[in-house]
Amino acid sequence: MKAVGYMRLGDIESDDSLVDFEVERPSPTGRDLLIRVHAVSVNPVDYKVRNRRPPEGDQPNVLGFDAVGEVVETGDKAAAFKLGNRVWYAGVINRSGTNAEYHLVDERIVGQKPKTASNAEAAALPLTSLTAYEMLFDRLRVTDPVPGAAPAVLIIGGSGGVGSIAIQLLRALTDLTVIASASRPETQAWVKELGAHHTVDHGEPLPEQVEALGIGAPGFVFSTTHTHQYVGQAAELIAPQGRFGLIDDPETMDIMPFKTKAVSTHWELMFTRPLFQTADMARQGEILNDVAKLFDAGKIRSTATEALGTICAENLRRAHLTLASGTARGKLVLEGF
Repeated sequence: MKAVGYMRLGDIESDDSLVDFEVERPSPTGRDLLIRVHAVSVNPVDYKVRNRRPPEGDQPNVLGFDAVGEVVETGDKAAAFKLGNRVWYAGVINRSGTNAEYHLVDERIVGQKPKTASNAEAAALPLTSLTAYEMLFDRLRVTDPVPGAAPAVLIIGGSGGVGSIAIQLLRALTDLTVIASASRPETQAWVKELGAHHTVDHGEPLPEQVEALGIGAPGFVFSTTHTHQYVGQAAELIAPQGRFGLIDDPETMDIMPFKTKAVSTHWELMFTRPLFQTADMARQGEILNDVAKLFDAGKIRSTATEALGTICAENLRRAHLTLASGTARGKLVLEGF
């Protein structure tokens, strides 16, 4: 089968940083499904892994997490899906990736693809939807009010993949006021289009901008990027006993400013449940099914903003370069081989 991988770390600008190659088609065992991959999207974790994890042996390491495809074979203990089912999922960080014609995935982290979504539209959503959903409802518990706080969520980095779906999930599932940060006219327009009630510019001090909205101190702050730059500002603007969440990888982060307000800090990594085979691992499949229903009901939309062509080394390299530049809006998708 066809696949795309890398043989060395870093230097994505080199023409051979990602390579097309052939590898044997895998076979499912246990609770695994074998998926014929129809479409994928690219996430920051793809280039982060490529920068940090060297390939093992003499075969390229295959990246990719988001996928939409068709079940073509099942393991002997898999019972949740039938052959021919159209599914979507976000994979797990310690297994071979979805940038391949066929891919193995545990059935517990798989959901039924939205019926009304194209393959490319659907491919943009699994990883970011799981990340946003788990952060908002499992970690920050945004449906549990913070006493005395404004019923509001500030999303720092609202125009990225996670921020784009977080805005929509909040609007679809809560009555909270959504404040999204974006620094350019086009990204500010994007977050408003997705449903943000207010926009603020994270290139300027945030506390003053949030205060100027006149809604009070928000009970929740969700930082999706460059958290080390904003943690002090978040501590200043968040309500006492508020909840702060982050998903990125700051080299250092001083949370002492949160102590006076007794602000709790929450990490989210959507790979945790499948990586550790947690008792509630199947919740990810349930979340994906719920998100699919929201999509089919017209309550959320795809965050795909650019289709880069077929799944191949050249197009994936373009996607990695765009994401690493920090200028991406929404999600980049690729379809077919």
